[in-house]
Amino acid sequence: MESTELLTGIQWRKSSYSGDQGGDCVEVGESRTSVAIRDSKNTAGPMLAFEPATFTAFLDWTTAAE
Repeated sequence: MESTELLTGIQWRKSSYSGDQGGDCVEVGESRTSVAIRDSKNTAGPMLAFEPATFTAFLDWTTAAE
C-alpha cells in the first residue's frame, strides 16, 4: 500500500458503483500501484487504498452481498 503523500496527486473520479441519485458518491483514484476510494462529500477525510488485486477482491465481496 502506498503512503497518503503519494496518493495526494492522483486524479479522482466518481465510481461507476455510485448511485445516480446524488448524495452517496464514492470517488476512485488510481496510481501505478494502488486504487484508492473516498467519500466525495468529505474529500479531505479518510480514504482506503488497496493494491489492485485486493481492490478487485473487495469489489467481489461487496457485490456478492447484493
